[in-house]
Amino acid sequence: MSTDDAFDAAYREHYWAVSRFVARRLDDQAWEVEEVVAEVFAVAWRRRADLPESPLPWLYGVARNCLANTVRGKGRYRRLLARLGHHEVTRGGRTVASPDAERPGSWVLEALSRLTETDQEVLRLTAWEELTVEELGTVLGCGRSAAAMRLHRARRRLREQIETLDPTERVPLGCMSDKAGRAGQADKDGHA
Repeated sequence: MSTDDAFDAAYREHYWAVSRFVARRLDDQAWEVEEVVAEVFAVAWRRRADLPESPLPWLYGVARNCLANTVRGKGRYRRLLARLGHHEVTRGGRTVASPDAERPGSWVLEALSRLTETDQEVLRLTAWEELTVEELGTVLGCGRSAAAMRLHRARRRLREQIETLDPTERVPLGCMSDKAGRAGQADKDGHA
């Protein structure tokens, strides 16, 4: 298969996955998501000779870099607007959600928001994008062992944050293995 054919196949097969990946991380208008996705595939086109056999994790890595560039650009734009002082963004006219507008599972998002951006991204890549540890390593630019360790640590930190939340808002995560779950239930029932 030629490099052009490999790019065509990657584009057709993974365009929507990359679009969802970007949209989950960029809560703005659809045109901004489309711009970032277009940049991802422009990079993929320029580097089509480097496309791996399974290109999706590689494309996610490119998307992370494009998103970082977009976020930096937005920061520069906001600083410029703040200096100018005559734009609605600088006047703080934002809508606040009502107190009863809590979404189901928002306690998980609350715990996730307390983590570092790096830990959040590792957890998003494995939960939202359903990447394996090997694919996670490809996206992060590290080996399988380092990716597994990062995932383990991020999960541990998330668990710690969940434990600090109000106990009435928490539900069991099911993180225990079946054997550990039975042992924990036996302890609760008074059996050894």
